[in-house]
Amino acid sequence: MSNQAAPARPPAKRPSKKAPQRLPRAARQAQVLAKAAEYFSEHGLNAQTRAIAQACGVSQRLLYSLFPSKAALIEEVYNREVAGLFKAMWFVQLKDRSVPLEMRLVTFYREYYESLLTRRWLRLFLYSSLAGLRMAPAYTNAVVTHALEIVVTEAAHDAGRGVPANIDERTEIGWMLHGAVSHLAIRRRVYANDNTTPAEQVIAMNVRAFLASIPALLPARHAA
Repeated sequence: MSNQAAPARPPAKRPSKKAPQRLPRAARQAQVLAKAAEYFSEHGLNAQTRAIAQACGVSQRLLYSLFPSKAALIEEVYNREVAGLFKAMWFVQLKDRSVPLEMRLVTFYREYYESLLTRRWLRLFLYSSLAGLRMAPAYTNAVVTHALEIVVTEAAHDAGRGVPANIDERTEIGWMLHGAVSHLAIRRRVYANDNTTPAEQVIAMNVRAFLASIPALLPARHAA
């Protein structure tokens, strides 16, 4: 038997650790905005930036490098999570007179309820109102008022009635339906109301009630 020692094995190479990849700035901003929106919707808008950064999983320094101020962060959350979710195509669909008006309204408000009036959206909207920020009025003035004008104009056309000249009056008539659907979402998704009637059925009921009231609410159409 040979007494020659076996050659020593070279030390095993440890797998090299890859440095974590840094996210592109736009991707990091999007990630922070999503987490900030969730945090604001649960805790309100009055938190300190240190708590916001911790909730977003970034340092306070990085948060300020992405957004110059808390106000700028809130503004971007509004653009992404509140105003940005409204689909411009809804305006076009509401005006499509080749589709019966009741069907147009039910379709619009069903989609509006399902895709926009989420728990997070509603809580952000309510918190911003309580904080006295311009988030809620800006959205209402820029988006909702236009939708209400379309709804009332189309309802008037369908019923053969005139449209009030006063824009505030037109808007209030539109709010009769829009407010009913919005409050349905608040009851179900903020107040946790456990009514088992399907939301789609309630929306259809509100649309029918609104259309039935139009002849009593709108003036007679003036003959040309």
